[in-house]
Amino acid sequence: MAQAADAARTVIMTVDDDPGVSRAVARDLRRRYGKSYRIVRAESGQSALEALRELKLRGDLVAVILADYRMPQMNGIEFLEQALDIHPGARRVLLTAYADTNAAIDAINVVDLDHYLLKPWDPPEEKLYPVLDDLLEAWRRSDYRPVPATKVVGHRWSARSSDVREFLARNQVPYRWYSTDEPEGRRLLAAAGQDGQRLPVVITADGTALVEPEVPELAAHVGLATTPTADFYDLVVIGGGPAGLGAAVYGASEGLRTVLVERSATGGQAGQSSRIENYLGFPDGVSGGQLTDRARRQATKFGAEILSAREVTGLEANGAARTVRFSDGSQIAAHSVILATGVSYRQLEAPGADELSGRGVFYGSALTEAAACQGHDVYIVGGANSAGQAAMYLSRGAKSVTLLVRGADLTASMSHYLIQQIAESPNIFVRAHTVVEAAHGDNDLEQLTLRDTTSGQTERVDAQWLFVFIGAAPLTGWLEGTVLRDEHGFILAGPDLTADGRPPAGWELDRPPYHLETNIPGVFVAGDARAESAKRVASAVGEGAMAVMLVHRYLEQS
Repeated sequence: MAQAADAARTVIMTVDDDPGVSRAVARDLRRRYGKSYRIVRAESGQSALEALRELKLRGDLVAVILADYRMPQMNGIEFLEQALDIHPGARRVLLTAYADTNAAIDAINVVDLDHYLLKPWDPPEEKLYPVLDDLLEAWRRSDYRPVPATKVVGHRWSARSSDVREFLARNQVPYRWYSTDEPEGRRLLAAAGQDGQRLPVVITADGTALVEPEVPELAAHVGLATTPTADFYDLVVIGGGPAGLGAAVYGASEGLRTVLVERSATGGQAGQSSRIENYLGFPDGVSGGQLTDRARRQATKFGAEILSAREVTGLEANGAARTVRFSDGSQIAAHSVILATGVSYRQLEAPGADELSGRGVFYGSALTEAAACQGHDVYIVGGANSAGQAAMYLSRGAKSVTLLVRGADLTASMSHYLIQQIAESPNIFVRAHTVVEAAHGDNDLEQLTLRDTTSGQTERVDAQWLFVFIGAAPLTGWLEGTVLRDEHGFILAGPDLTADGRPPAGWELDRPPYHLETNIPGVFVAGDARAESAKRVASAVGEGAMAVMLVHRYLEQS
């Protein structure tokens, strides 16, 4: 049976325009949760929003909101979208008929839906209560108290403003965006004593104004952990993508004192994906943000520390210890290290692209900028899954989305399911054998010069939005001279180190390196940074878990 979160009566709200259904839902909720929660019901989206605002003003907490999809004037998705702004911590459930399941699946990305329930839900003991029990438990584990939102004041075409927004969004930090073109934005600048020449200005929840903040300063002021609690650990995981998060979950859950170090935001490239449909256990797909949030919460539940905005610049073997050095000169040490640094999108080598980065040219930030692309023509460079997922997501609001592909088609690097979806989307177009020759614009992107690689002909097109998803550059330059890498910078491990039957130079143990072990004993690699890795989310998570198993084997024999 659910227990009260605190002394105050917390709310479970149900919204349905059918009075009979509304009463039935409320009756079942009261029967199970009435002693610990206050059950509030409404028969329209508008009246429910008014009730939510009153609860907000009184400081009451809302744990779960159940909304019917088919309501007049404002359907359930539209209602939940607005409810999210008022009570962002509430868990969201959509009540649907079988015919509306596609809408419920779409709502997973639109309003970060936690669950959808098919009507009828009888018997509630099997179909309703187990779902609500899980959601209430997850809500209680979260920091459900109202959090005053951070305010970001900037300009649409300010590259640094774009970087700050993406950093906050990917780290699950709630914020509100205010343009300097709007009265409220100008009022906030005046209150902060700024004239708008230096942007962005970030006003934290406690009222501190940060002008053009660097990532470590911003992270520290918005509540992200940046300082380790110890000097020595069993395991240091470097990189917070799927491989790193997988390693942190399995390491901490199996009793290793684990710390994960991430230089930007957990999730890696996968965390920026609008929808991943081929990950095991999510038949309806899951957004990269959702998957990252769940993995991060899972890792911290088991006791793993997660440090954000910390850049690692060095790795040393000091006897049995492995020392990790940070850019600020500090360091931590551990018995073992897992390198899960992942890869980054390669920069577009075209005149004008660097100058317009963040001002119309973006690298992997489709989720953050999608709202501003409504009704516009959008161009995407790339032919792999990340480009395809971005195309599908942006096509919902953009006038058109054009994929620019160097090869003959998408089959070389994109999953079949995405190719099919793109082919069925009327406003997505694929231009094969096409590259960006140049980007043009004074303050922001205005035009692109495209070149056909077969004929050599060029064409100049109007464009305000260009998203780049080309190639994978491993983030391993800081390992130069320490860990062996291939000619492209990917880390060599296991059998790749003993291809000639001999151990790597300097290897002093009487055994060959384990499968994911590098040329430094006790230092392992997992995920996209490893040479010849599969470059898929599921395989990265699997390698993270496997690396922890090998860490245990290494520690047992050390």
